[in-house]
Amino acid sequence: MSGLGAAAGRPPRPARTRFGDRLFILLSRGSASLVVAVLGGVLVALALGALPALREFGPEFVWSDRWSPAKDLFGAAAPIYGTLVTSAIAMVIAVPLSFGIAIFLTELCPPPLRRPIGIAIELLAGIPSIIYGLWGFFVLAPIMQSTIQPALIATLGNLPGIGVLFKGAPYGVGMLTAGVVLAIMALPFITAVTRDVFATVPAMLREAAYGVGMTTWEVIRHIVIPYCRTGLVGGIMLGLGRALGETMAVTFVIGNSHRIAASLMAPATTISASIANEFTEATSPLYTASLIALGLILSVITFFVLGLAKWMIQRSTFH
Repeated sequence: MSGLGAAAGRPPRPARTRFGDRLFILLSRGSASLVVAVLGGVLVALALGALPALREFGPEFVWSDRWSPAKDLFGAAAPIYGTLVTSAIAMVIAVPLSFGIAIFLTELCPPPLRRPIGIAIELLAGIPSIIYGLWGFFVLAPIMQSTIQPALIATLGNLPGIGVLFKGAPYGVGMLTAGVVLAIMALPFITAVTRDVFATVPAMLREAAYGVGMTTWEVIRHIVIPYCRTGLVGGIMLGLGRALGETMAVTFVIGNSHRIAASLMAPATTISASIANEFTEATSPLYTASLIALGLILSVITFFVLGLAKWMIQRSTFH
């Protein structure tokens, strides 16, 4: 009763404050609604633009690997395959490296060096993708062709099972080269997020773990990573989103070949690279609609990845 009396006796807020609150709420809702409306408009535009191709080829467009502009025959399987494989290669390379860099910066690095190294890593995120593409084409691809790919073919190419992934001629360009470039581009994003979430671990937890005799590795494995797993998932998905949508850097080094090959050395293409290379050369309405359909598929893949990330974050939070 005393609480109710105090509440009842509380002076009402000024009309100006109430108006400001209502205005803030309306602006916030409007901003959120605008984002949803723009996203919906993009999807509708893509769907309408892709409709001729989807009507012509039906569901087969997704799993067909045909791509012949001269015959107006198109299929999305090869770009989808290249997009997924190069992104997977990038994550296999970038995630362990990013975690290692973040662990070094937060747990092992001398304090005077933490800031310079952290800034150097973050500067990688500011380099334009066209620069990565030029570097990959003129520097990385020749190294891959003359040294790395022949070594992989001579060693891993002879192993049963995984050997099929490393067979073929050392072209220099291809899915493996594109995956390495994407890994370098995704690394600063994953590292920055991982380092920040590692820094949120309370010092008391670390000190308690060291106090009971844990080693540095045991502290990282059993204290730091479990405490930050939600943030780690978010960082990985941020890097994956960077890899899925990259265009120019991949276009330089993937070979731009509309075919599906088991070997990681083989030239291929991605959805974004196909659109960038061929949109201005589309000479028929069906050709243009097929490229727009590729963009629609990439949007669906991105939404699926975001949904998977949300599910993983919720699952790690509940557990």
